[in-house]
Amino acid sequence: MTDVERCIGEADAAFARGEFESALRWYGRVLEFEALNEGSWVGQVRSLLELGQYKEANVWADKALERFPDSPLILAAKAVALGRMGRAAEAMPFSDAALEKPGEQAWVWLARGDVLLAAGQRQVDACFDRAMRLAPGDWLTRWLAARIRNFWKQFAMALAHARDAAALAPERVMVWVTMAECQAALGLIEAARQSIGQALVLVPDHPPALEVLRGIHEAGWMGGFCGLIRRWSGRP
Repeated sequence: MTDVERCIGEADAAFARGEFESALRWYGRVLEFEALNEGSWVGQVRSLLELGQYKEANVWADKALERFPDSPLILAAKAVALGRMGRAAEAMPFSDAALEKPGEQAWVWLARGDVLLAAGQRQVDACFDRAMRLAPGDWLTRWLAARIRNFWKQFAMALAHARDAAALAPERVMVWVTMAECQAALGLIEAARQSIGQALVLVPDHPPALEVLRGIHEAGWMGGFCGLIRRWSGRP
């Protein structure tokens, strides 16, 4: 195995574990060996997006487009960065350009859904459905769809995607973490605890899982406290 292959493997594995900072570093290592590795440019930008570093993602997308101006994945990532920054009108032409490139790709359609949600267009199911059809049996596509829907507070749809991902890859810790986030957002606190419990069985001391668990505990405590206040005050 070459150094490039090893670094790509480490980067992809870190991304799938939700360790996006680690993934970012590994993709950067790849580019030290092979500056024109398109997949690692894509991986860097997508890692920055997952970390919520949208301005940085936009800057790196521009740098990547200087090298790969026709890359649908980079065009799509640029569109997502702009959309997440509140610049949906600017994002749409990049998303259009990504979709016009030959060879449909699932993540390009996920990114389209993301941009439409940024633009306030809620009827985006066709974009996500298209991504699923392009990647049958792929847990990663469904997990990323869940993360997008979760970000835009479409918690019920996000939970459906997370459940699909878990059915395909129950050994993947992050599908359970994402499922727990959606369940907690919907007020399904006990179900969220069970999902995080499953995540921690798979990877004890998993940082994202522990962070969500803390939030679940706080939500459960607040829910119980508010219930007491309602009973004391006589409110329903």
